[in-house]
Formats: sequence, structure tokens, C-alpha cells
Amino acid sequence: MTRRALPLAACAVVLAACGDGVPTPSASQSMLPSNPQTAIVLPEPGRPFDADALLAAMRDSRRPGGVPDALETDAVASAVADAIWTLDGRPWATPVAGGSCGPETCTLELSGAATGTEADDLWVFDVDPGTGAVRVASAELRSLPAGLAADLDSLVRSLIDPAALEGLMVTSARWLPPPADGQFVLSYRSGGEEGGSCGTDVTVHVLETEVMSDVPIAC
Repeated sequence: MTRRALPLAACAVVLAACGDGVPTPSASQSMLPSNPQTAIVLPEPGRPFDADALLAAMRDSRRPGGVPDALETDAVASAVADAIWTLDGRPWATPVAGGSCGPETCTLELSGAATGTEADDLWVFDVDPGTGAVRVASAELRSLPAGLAADLDSLVRSLIDPAALEGLMVTSARWLPPPADGQFVLSYRSGGEEGGSCGTDVTVHVLETEVMSDVPIAC
């Protein structure tokens, strides 16, 4: 599948009024950084859990209410183990499980962080207890190696017009799992404003050295 980068800053090309007609950059082009940072080396992602480890985490849950018995099955644990990725292929130091069931479907949450990483991964699944079918409802994957968020910030700032992030700082970073591996979402915020913080969420593809999209956040 071909990915297209969505530019954060509009660029225009004007032709020289005289000479051989070679295009010259406009003022907006001249503001773009040169020599993008490309030295980020990512670890190999993987699915490190087996069904037994996740079943044990569900049965040993210390969350209020724990995990419903309907979710503590080999079928559910196997399906969840096949779905969970970590950025470096390592298991979390201490998986934490929680869940609840409604009239027809259940929700299962699994979270944790590998040793030496920052923040936690959180996977949320919708489960059909009758069939054991599992669907990923959301994945907030913030268990990143120490210092990676700062490297990602440097990469983003090397790829776009500095004015786009003026006055903003990275407040969080998360990884997008396969098939979008190699992509990260950085949240930039200004902070301090009443009624919320202005900013933008930027998706950057490290492997292709491209900014894929930016989503402004209203103040």
C-alpha cells in the first residue's frame, strides 16, 4: 500500500523572471529545514505473549472486580496473545488485566510496560463471550525506550516548517502497531491556556522519514 505524506506547510514554486527558467524556491520553501534527521534505529516489533501468560494475568487481576470468568478462557487468551504487539518484541514486566461484561459483549483491558521503557501500553478488546471472538477496540502504545520521544521530536522538527510547532512541546508519544509499524504519533501542546491547551498531533513515519499527517487541536 502506497503511503502519501501530507505536508504541514504549503510550498509554492515560482519561475525566475529571466534566465534559463530554473525554478527558485518561494519564501515558504526557504523556511523548511534541510538535512533531515534520519539516524533513528527502531527495535524489531513482536508479539511476545502466549495464551498461558495472559490467562494467568487475567486470573491474578487485582483490579476492582477483576476479570469476568467468561473472559478467562483459552480461546480468548489465545486470540489476545495473537493481537498484542510490543515495539521491541519484549513482554511487559507485569501485565495488568481488567474487564467487564454487558448483556451481549465484554470488554477486556491489558496494559503494562517493558523494563526500561517510558509509560505503558494499553490494549482494549471487545470480546464475544459466546464465540470467543476478539476485536481490537483501541491501542494506546506508549511503552517506548527512554529517549525515543526526544529523537522523534527532533526528526519531526527537521522535516517541517519550524513555525508549525513554534511554542509547542511534546507531551506524549505513541507507536502505531503493524501494519502501520514504523509510525508514531507525537502530541504537541502549548500548555497554560485556560479552557485547554492548543497544539497538534503529528504522525511521523520513521522508516520512510516522512510526516504523514497533522491534526490541529482546538484551544
